[in-house]
Amino acid sequence: MKILVACVGNIFLGDDGFGSQVAAALARRTVPEGVRVEDYGIRSVHLVYELMDGYDVLVLVDTVGRQTGPAGTLYVIEPELADRDVDEALLDPHDLAPGNALELASLLGGSVDRILVVGVQPESLEEGIGLTDSMAAAVEPAADLVVDVVTRELAGLESPTVAGGGG
Repeated sequence: MKILVACVGNIFLGDDGFGSQVAAALARRTVPEGVRVEDYGIRSVHLVYELMDGYDVLVLVDTVGRQTGPAGTLYVIEPELADRDVDEALLDPHDLAPGNALELASLLGGSVDRILVVGVQPESLEEGIGLTDSMAAAVEPAADLVVDVVTRELAGLESPTVAGGGG
């Protein structure tokens, strides 16, 4: 089984840089064989190219605006992606949203059998570099959660749908 952990987000928009921080935390850990961890940041087009190799599972690490928990709350979400047309997927190739990147990869022949999002409720997406305290406290728990999710996927077990906060 091939699993890609794609950490995404914009480090210049405060808490949106969360994915990059989780990628750094995962780089200090041992992940199971067959799992690739990559910090894509805002390089969605590179994610599209990587998906051309085909993966069984894609785990996206990003901020999510669920607004059901306090900042720093972690979630595991299996999104349902609506079909988009080619023009919508290609609106801005320099700033593809993760959903558009996945659609573009599919249009170009890439494949992913299952998509999971390890997401966190952000506190602030204002311009600036650095995470708020609640988000910084969620980085290590998020890395733990990613390792748990990929380990469960490799073992054929169901992933949790919601995890506790990091702060």
